[in-house]
Amino acid sequence: MDLCNLSVIRELMNDAGISFRKEFGQNFLINRMIPEDIADACADDANMMILEIGPGIGCLTQELALRYKKVVAVEIDKGLIPVLSRTMADYDNVTVINADIMEVDLPALIEEYAEGMPVAVCANLPYYITTPILMRLVESGVDFRAITVMIQKEVADRLVAKAGSSDYGAITAVLGYYGEAKKLFRVSAGCFTPMPKVDSAVVRIDLYREPKYAPKSERLMREVIRAAFEMRRKTLQNALSAKLGGYTKEEISSAILKVGKPSDVRGERLSTEDFCLLADALYEIKH
Repeated sequence: MDLCNLSVIRELMNDAGISFRKEFGQNFLINRMIPEDIADACADDANMMILEIGPGIGCLTQELALRYKKVVAVEIDKGLIPVLSRTMADYDNVTVINADIMEVDLPALIEEYAEGMPVAVCANLPYYITTPILMRLVESGVDFRAITVMIQKEVADRLVAKAGSSDYGAITAVLGYYGEAKKLFRVSAGCFTPMPKVDSAVVRIDLYREPKYAPKSERLMREVIRAAFEMRRKTLQNALSAKLGGYTKEEISSAILKVGKPSDVRGERLSTEDFCLLADALYEIKH
């Protein structure tokens, strides 16, 4: 069954009495090469479990099942579950779960289904939920090997941006603490139905097996990053002074200078490593 064929997609949805749901950001792929390329890129070992988020009717799920030992697909739209039961009927290594990934107990799910296998994540994420899902994944405590996502191109540009660029933001700096993001390829709007207004891109985040950075307080590091970008137009000193309680401007200036940055630097100029060092400098002031 060609799940990227527009006629097949329409037939499946008509038979199930469902339509595309805008609130879930549903846009289904109609270019067969895209799910093949994503499935090829999302993991390095066939003996892995793939956690797929948002399988839709299963065009990517199908390709993942052909390449990897086990696929667990979490779909929020209960209307698509009968469709997936039909399209995945020939794949005995696929398990479909009707749930919201933001509410799933991820460690428990992995413990139940992975059976000791390494796990990677593969997902087609709508813009409005990209950051919350990514943060939930990296903060879950699960040892994911990689997270591969297809997202709006502008969001992809943000995830892989370098410090000092206009696309660089809080999500870039925070994700840099957990792993390294790389943009793999672009996906034009014409590859989807319904056709979205913008192009997409596929990004793979390879998560560090051992921590690359070891801040004295991860919580403080996060607070520093958040404060730095909530007031992006201000200097880092003024932004932290306004948003980070418990420190004087002089203490903040001293900490910034300690990590080798000028006192009038803006937060967007600091890398993930810089933010870790700055958080440590601030931590030492109070301890």
